Amino acid sequence: MSVSPTDLVHLRRAVDLARLALDRGDEPFGSVLVSGDGQVLFEDYNHVVALEATQHPEFAIARWAGGNLTADERAAATVYTSGEHCAMCSAAHAWVGLGRIVYAVSSAQLGNWRSAWGSAPSPVAPLSIRDVVPEAVVDGPVPELEDEVRELHERFARG
Repeated sequence: MSVSPTDLVHLRRAVDLARLALDRGDEPFGSVLVSGDGQVLFEDYNHVVALEATQHPEFAIARWAGGNLTADERAAATVYTSGEHCAMCSAAHAWVGLGRIVYAVSSAQLGNWRSAWGSAPSPVAPLSIRDVVPEAVVDGPVPELEDEVRELHERFARG
């Protein structure tokens, strides 16, 4: 499946949420959950600096969806996110049975950028979503948003 103009609208909102996280002193990640009929159901951004290290927006989406949607609604939903899910968030996504994932930049891209900036590596291996959830329906990265997302992460890395 390819990324549609509607996908880009939701993905841009995820990037806006990443910018909000950065503006609040946190790592720039944002995510949006959209129902099968196109309704925005839930959105969040990173709270790893403000709260603790597992407070990723994709994990928050999985928790919310597991408690608020039926299995069929979860399977029909799409998660839009500024960066590819980490292994923890990929597993949570699979455990609650969420549908498609669309991400702006990949874990590999982010890892390469962080390395070039001299940032500490992640404590978790930068696995792709499909390495964690082989049957996941995934689209990304999305080149139209790469420069914008890279700039957010560089701002965070350079403090």
